[in-house]
Amino acid sequence: MGLTKTLLLGLIAGVTIVIGLPIGRLRSPMPSLRLFLNATAVGVLVFLVWDVLSHAWEPIDTALGKTHDHTGGYGPVWGYGALFVGGLSVGLLSLVGYERFMARETGRQVAPRFGPGAMSVTEAGARAGVAAWSPAKRLALMIAIGIGLHNFAEGLAIGQSAASNEVALATLLVIGFALHNATEGFGIVAPLAADVDEAGNTRRPSWGFLLTMALIGGGPTFVGTWVGHGFTSEAVSVVFLTLAAGSILYVVIQLIGVAAKARRNDLLAYGLLLGLLAGFITDAVVTAAGA
Repeated sequence: MGLTKTLLLGLIAGVTIVIGLPIGRLRSPMPSLRLFLNATAVGVLVFLVWDVLSHAWEPIDTALGKTHDHTGGYGPVWGYGALFVGGLSVGLLSLVGYERFMARETGRQVAPRFGPGAMSVTEAGARAGVAAWSPAKRLALMIAIGIGLHNFAEGLAIGQSAASNEVALATLLVIGFALHNATEGFGIVAPLAADVDEAGNTRRPSWGFLLTMALIGGGPTFVGTWVGHGFTSEAVSVVFLTLAAGSILYVVIQLIGVAAKARRNDLLAYGLLLGLLAGFITDAVVTAAGA
């Protein structure tokens, strides 16, 4: 398949992330709805952690199998293992460092706070860039970055299958990843439903902000498709998958912390279940393609 048609497939797979964005523009969601949206985002992201780690582990598992039947040595095991540990560590700990940096910039606690008193108008006006954003917006940015790393690896799979003229496989991958991205867009904006000012009024993100998050989260699918069409590299896939897993895992910890403060384990369980099911159902389409 030619590069132009392949890039079109990557664009289709990535653009569906915008489907979930309007949820971020809800005017005044009820507190229970906010918690449920947050919990559902946790479910989607927990699925993604499992999904990316299982795919990142495959080269290591294959290399270990070859050592067992004496068709390979331990070199690839240690090599892929080092990439796995390094990517996971950087993905997780870089966001820890990022949060500490932002805490120093804003003079607030590291943990994001939602609700009254999260940030005053004066505070926001005195800062520039990301430091002026509310904790909910910064959390949405972290989710978008983690999903973007994951989607780059998905784009590699689309590009590689198209370059090998496996058109049917590439098409099914696009359908599956497009469904995935639709749920991932919701995961990005779900924390914004709990973004309120000191008076308890909901802060509605601009369409410009939401589209920027979509570009960060979905754009790498297109870029990965372009890169994957040119060459195949399991090592690159492992690096991006583990970077994504580490960053998404950190965000999951943050979102669970927000849910725990509300002491509504019932809503957490319902939303978590819904998010997990959404992830596995959309993944079934990709599995049907034999990927």
